[in-house]
Amino acid sequence: MKDYSKIDLHMHTTVSDGTDTPAQILQRVRESGITLFSVTDHDAVKGGQEIVRLLGEGDPAFLIGTELSCKDEDGKYHILGYGYNPDGEDIMRVLTTSHGYRMNKLNKRLDHLEQEYGFHFPEEEIKGLYAMDNPGKPHIGNLMVKYGYVETKEKGIREYINKLHIKGEYVRPETAIEAIRRSGGIPVLAHPSYGSGDQLIIGEDMERRLRKLIGYGLRGVEAFYSGFSNKLIGEVLSFAKRFDLYVTAGSDYHGTNKIVVLGDTNLPGGSEYPEGMKRFLKDVEDRMY
Repeated sequence: MKDYSKIDLHMHTTVSDGTDTPAQILQRVRESGITLFSVTDHDAVKGGQEIVRLLGEGDPAFLIGTELSCKDEDGKYHILGYGYNPDGEDIMRVLTTSHGYRMNKLNKRLDHLEQEYGFHFPEEEIKGLYAMDNPGKPHIGNLMVKYGYVETKEKGIREYINKLHIKGEYVRPETAIEAIRRSGGIPVLAHPSYGSGDQLIIGEDMERRLRKLIGYGLRGVEAFYSGFSNKLIGEVLSFAKRFDLYVTAGSDYHGTNKIVVLGDTNLPGGSEYPEGMKRFLKDVEDRMY
């Protein structure tokens, strides 16, 4: 196996809610010294496909990825998919469905902001939102700041956008996991300790969640994550060992939309990787670009 001394398998471009284009994020990866990376745009593969076209000789190893937004009766989940066939019918079907849900939410949120608070945006700005691959809360929040309705994007999301609770439209985790696997990929639970909002999932709650997802075909957990303490990392690693799961590492970099540094995964540098990560890297090596 090659020496993957600096890994970041969780980052976002302008195809979803990041602020770097695929070309810009590739350049940042080059400059950062990352040796293996994946672009995991929300409910999209376009950014990863663009990276593949941009890769040149001597560039870091790249693994195709995505992050599927899911929900069921027990809450929300973000399921990372790695090494799948981006043209697979199953993964494309789920991505198309999820995109439709996202656009419906955009329409409802814009209507809510105008009807409840009188927040109106110029027609060209609205057209720009609908022309995006995956418009979400940060894009609307940025417009609210631009037109003086709020001081910060975060305040716009927290105090206005999140006041609207949209029910009934979501991809279930079992559907996402099955689609990734049927397209030849590996499904991994992103930031397992974090749920909806400020929800912290630990102990028995995490065990129940993992057992359910493993029953659907989940194969890994993102144990190393920019927002995790050593205690949380240790707990996720313990579950990974107990359930024989793959282990991955990701920063969740979004450019200026989050205060997260590219490559900051809390994966100790120069140390021996856990067995679950070594197995993951070995198993996906032939799928890397």
